[in-house]
Amino acid sequence: MAKIEKIELRMVDLVPKVKRTDAIQSFVSQETPIVTITDSDGASGTGYSYTIGTGGSSVMRLLADHLAPRLIGRDADQIEAIWHELEFATHATTIGAITAIALAAIDTALWDLRAKKQNLPLWKLAGGAKDRCPLYTTEGGWLHIGTQALVDDALEAKAKGFTGSKVKIGKPHGSEDFSRLSAVRKAVGDSYEIMTDCNQGFSVDEAVRRAERLRELDLAWIEEPLPADDIDGHVRLSNSTATPIAVGESLYSIRHFREYMQKGGCNIIQVDVGRIGGITPWLKVAHAAEAFDMPVCPHFLMELHVSLVCAIQNGKYVEYIPQLDELTDAKMRIENGHALAPSEPGIGIDWDWDAVKAKSIAEFTTAIVK
Repeated sequence: MAKIEKIELRMVDLVPKVKRTDAIQSFVSQETPIVTITDSDGASGTGYSYTIGTGGSSVMRLLADHLAPRLIGRDADQIEAIWHELEFATHATTIGAITAIALAAIDTALWDLRAKKQNLPLWKLAGGAKDRCPLYTTEGGWLHIGTQALVDDALEAKAKGFTGSKVKIGKPHGSEDFSRLSAVRKAVGDSYEIMTDCNQGFSVDEAVRRAERLRELDLAWIEEPLPADDIDGHVRLSNSTATPIAVGESLYSIRHFREYMQKGGCNIIQVDVGRIGGITPWLKVAHAAEAFDMPVCPHFLMELHVSLVCAIQNGKYVEYIPQLDELTDAKMRIENGHALAPSEPGIGIDWDWDAVKAKSIAEFTTAIVK
């Protein structure tokens, strides 16, 4: 039994490749906590998570002061036990983003270590449902982008074999959103999917009104139309429209997902490894969604989510937003608009350690050893 002997903590602050705006904010920074766990056999695994610009320092202090020290001497293969122990150790601060982001980095590192020691890629270790999955792109659909640029980006993505494009909505008047989306639909035709994302920007009444206006465009989904904690509002909206409602980016507990699914507040599950607390709870949410006949289309983190979507039967799409290019050597492989599941053992991310170390913020670089 190999025991954990060392945990290395780093944080890199990444600038988005393109300007990113939505109905409530501008995404200008990705703080990226990175955790590497080494066991007594000398094997190591690396995990990561992210913020959208704030809270990274709090995540790193939680990792260094309270979570990582508890790992020393533990059997690295007892991932389920470790996850629950760490969640309980922080029960006074859960359920919420800071704790979930910290747990996610640790849990992903443990899965990476397990997969490497078993000489299996994550997608096979976690289920092995398929070896590729379709992509849709978000990078050309931000709220500030003009209509013609939206159309051009969608046509380019369609030509590459992508399944769909996401367009942010939440302009001051619904007619503006309708006009932008209508232009995209006219250009790409009926067979290409158009996803929309409201980023929790609407009230219930406004969401119902806009969903009705957009109904004729046959959207793939309306994402995060309301504040994530308004389950009853989502139920009302879901009952008022035939357009699927997608949630999950801002949910931090498997119980939150259970309540949404049980009450009929959503149709599509967008569980995010970095927000739910790691691969361990991600898989539980995904399997629960299968029991409700709901597809899983995770938010962000494409380099990691490709393996998880391929692991499960009800994994439908991966969201194309490249963000780790500065920190990796090999990139995610794409063929005819589909992401290919990594074949290498582990979570499938080929870290460029020279780049990671060069971009790490010194004050958050910590090594915890036996």
